[in-house]
Amino acid sequence: MSKHTQLMTRTPSKRIQPISGPGVINSPLPFSPAIRAGDFVFVSGMASADENGRIVRDTFENEARRTYRNIIAVLDTAGLNLLDVVQVRSYVADQKNWEVHNRIYREFFSKPFPARTTLFGCLGNFVQYEVEVVAYAGGQRKPKALRISNPSKNGRRHE
Repeated sequence: MSKHTQLMTRTPSKRIQPISGPGVINSPLPFSPAIRAGDFVFVSGMASADENGRIVRDTFENEARRTYRNIIAVLDTAGLNLLDVVQVRSYVADQKNWEVHNRIYREFFSKPFPARTTLFGCLGNFVQYEVEVVAYAGGQRKPKALRISNPSKNGRRHE
């Protein structure tokens, strides 16, 4: 077995754990929805997709909201929520959606806002919006066993 193959089949350490579960995208692509590493949870780029990872095409607004609902589901499975997010990276296909992006972002996050980067024109025609986040788990080590069906009133960061 080559070194490369060994790396591809390694077992994660106890300090690095994949996050997955009911209601979280189960993509056929080779990535984990999220990884807990120490006190942080790194959520992979989420888009407007159903639980099987199939892209759901819609208006920019609906794709953005569906993207955030997917992120909420992953965070909830990890025992976290949007209040725990410390960094957001947003990928927007078309810069004409800048204002709409900011309006929808404010539906899910409020002051103090997480650190954020927004990139334009890097998604091709595959999706209109993709977001990845990093959340602080604050020493929590064990993901929640069950997801709640409605993880957040109106999906808002503040409660």
